[in-house]
Amino acid sequence: MSISALTRRAAIGNLGAFGLLSASAVRTALADPAVRFREIRVDVAPLRASAGDPTADWVEQALPEHLTRALSAYLALAERNGATLLARIQDVNFGQSGGRGGASGASQDSIRGVLIVGGPRAGIAAQTPLRASAAYSPGAADQALIEEAYHARVVALAEAFAGRAPGELGL
Repeated sequence: MSISALTRRAAIGNLGAFGLLSASAVRTALADPAVRFREIRVDVAPLRASAGDPTADWVEQALPEHLTRALSAYLALAERNGATLLARIQDVNFGQSGGRGGASGASQDSIRGVLIVGGPRAGIAAQTPLRASAAYSPGAADQALIEEAYHARVVALAEAFAGRAPGELGL
């Protein structure tokens, strides 16, 4: 039996045990260098129900690329026994500008969701809530190009969410 087969089995065993573990234990188990993701998916159904489109569409378009980039060291797309990461986005909040959020009218936007790690046969193995924020400073063109401004804000939130994912997963 090869060492890589033992490592894969250990990783799958770790993933199968997540269901009853605490968040810190999940992070410790995920920190196993053998854990590899074969697939990253994004679910915006909860966001679409609360915020609608185009916000949900923008998150659905931007987040997979940013998650793939943030987790590139832990990807093994061709590995059938790898884990699946599902990012379920629940909420996006756009902060109010006009001096309330900080210097020069900056505001804090936020995104809230949950990262769900599952094994190939284990179903849902672990859920880790994640919240990220991004600063927004309005520009002169934002009033004329409001849709483009909101799109840029959503992309910044997707990048912030993805940037926090490895740390929240203990990787």
